[in-house]
Amino acid sequence: MKPLLCIRRVWLLVALFFSALAQAQPIATVAAASDLKFAIEEVAAQFEKATGHKLRLVFGSSGSFYAQILQGAPFHLYMSADENFVFKLADAGKTRDRGRLYAHGRIGLMVPTGSPLQADDALKDLALALKDGRLKKFAIANPDHAPYGMRAKEALQHAGLWQAIEPRLVLGENISQAAQFATSGSTQGGIIAQSLALAPSVAWLGQFALIPEAWHVRLAQRMVLTRDAPPAAQAFYDHLATPAAQAIMVRYGFEMPQP
Repeated sequence: MKPLLCIRRVWLLVALFFSALAQAQPIATVAAASDLKFAIEEVAAQFEKATGHKLRLVFGSSGSFYAQILQGAPFHLYMSADENFVFKLADAGKTRDRGRLYAHGRIGLMVPTGSPLQADDALKDLALALKDGRLKKFAIANPDHAPYGMRAKEALQHAGLWQAIEPRLVLGENISQAAQFATSGSTQGGIIAQSLALAPSVAWLGQFALIPEAWHVRLAQRMVLTRDAPPAAQAFYDHLATPAAQAIMVRYGFEMPQP
């Protein structure tokens, strides 16, 4: 057999071996806050292409995921929109450690095309709409378990609008559902995550105004590996700290933590 042909066959066998090894490893399941939907789908596609690992992405409310993991749900990487949920899981012995801060998020007022409301960062027109009857329904995520809903409530309280607007609220199970309510025309607007408002499939549906961060508790978003996380979950956890992954996150409006 010619030496060159022999070398090629050896490299083919090596490639097949590592491909089979990657496929044999368990798929890592990522439980991610729904504000991450568009950003993490893009980061995950980048990661899978570069490494050959496969990920299962599940999006929802951080508070709901916290409760599920506490009860033993088979998630391997938990990406919360509120770091306090991660700390509680760590204290309960459900995680490897106390995780890592991966981003800071922002909220803003989303007004769909055709709405009688105007999008402004001081919520002045929202206040007027409550008085003149233009506002019938307004969307936020459920503040009982969704961090973006909690921050929306705080911002409305800061603006002195909470008591007046509460009877008109339509609550999303998570911030992604709240964004659907805020852009579909079923409400006159809502407070949603900037990361969703910047997604191309959402941005064209209306106008968005960023609410001052000083109006609410900062959205410190933390991730953590659960105790039985497979190598693919660890690899994705590490990948999220790379410049390539962080560039995607920044494009969706997330602020990266200082090293």
